[in-house]
Amino acid sequence: MLDTTLIAETLPRAVTWSDGELYLLDQTLLPQETVMEKQETAEQVWESIRVLKVRGAPAIGVAGAYGLCVAMKGFQDLGLTDFITEMEKQAAYLDSSRPTAVNLGWGLRRMVRIAKSAEVTSAAELYKVLVTEAVAIHEEDKRLCRGMGNNGAPLIKEGMGILTHCNAGSLATSELGTATAPMYVAHSQGVKFRVYADETRPLLQGARLTSWELQKSGIDVTLITDNMAAHIMSQGLIDMVIVGTDRVAANGDVANKIGTMGVAILAKHFGIPFYVACPSSTIDHDTPTGAGIPIEEREDHEVTNFGARRTAPENIKVRNPAFDVTPNELVAGLITEKQIITAPYTENINRIFGQG
Repeated sequence: MLDTTLIAETLPRAVTWSDGELYLLDQTLLPQETVMEKQETAEQVWESIRVLKVRGAPAIGVAGAYGLCVAMKGFQDLGLTDFITEMEKQAAYLDSSRPTAVNLGWGLRRMVRIAKSAEVTSAAELYKVLVTEAVAIHEEDKRLCRGMGNNGAPLIKEGMGILTHCNAGSLATSELGTATAPMYVAHSQGVKFRVYADETRPLLQGARLTSWELQKSGIDVTLITDNMAAHIMSQGLIDMVIVGTDRVAANGDVANKIGTMGVAILAKHFGIPFYVACPSSTIDHDTPTGAGIPIEEREDHEVTNFGARRTAPENIKVRNPAFDVTPNELVAGLITEKQIITAPYTENINRIFGQG
């Protein structure tokens, strides 16, 4: 396996914890501005997650864990029982910021569980337990990224064309990304390949984020609009699709940024393998199929406006689901930190990851 430490050092950091303070890279300003914004209240963290200053399931999970530390920093003078009650309240509040990404609730539940089981005598000591656990979640996500990178890189062959959708890169995680992790590892090994990045409407994460970070890393990347994918595939330019996911159901159905299901259907039509890169923290054992995954509906203005300019009639009815669910039969494999999981998904997910 390749040591990915040097690769990671060149990539942008979405979440930083430094000297007891939380900083989030404001991704709404990219690629024009690179601004690390200090998070000083639970309300600010909630808003940062909601408006996509921090986004991507793993990064949201890490930000939520640190966000709970931010929320509880000012309550260290409470008694233990009152501190725990407030902690549970703040965790539930932070978890309400975005419903689809399973990592957010997973990370917050883990923080609360560890804190409630800690043998401490004061709220100040319990606060330190929270910080230690948040740092552990952060470091764990880095290891997960490296594992996905090492396991997925052998799929990438010399001269391949790879399509990706939305941003499942370093900006969406703690380090190498999910879908991009195999790309970064293969690139560092000297493999020459091309990446086609879907623009990803309506918020343009592919254009603003994926193309930006891949270009900065020296990877050959070409930006296309979402409705160009079928044409590019028909020209024989795409050999593989790799995307990320915000939640994997127990049967292997995957929820990812809206438009992903269409890419998977196109890939099936053209005989192109469609892979999903996902850490084990994104697998939701309690949701049997994709039909049970809540789909976030976002604000109308994301669809009616393009940048600062309104492009739709006033008072037009709008649908703005942020995600869609790709059925497991369209998925060639799940690239995880342990191995690549293939069908039958329910059986193999349980065998490899249990009911965690």
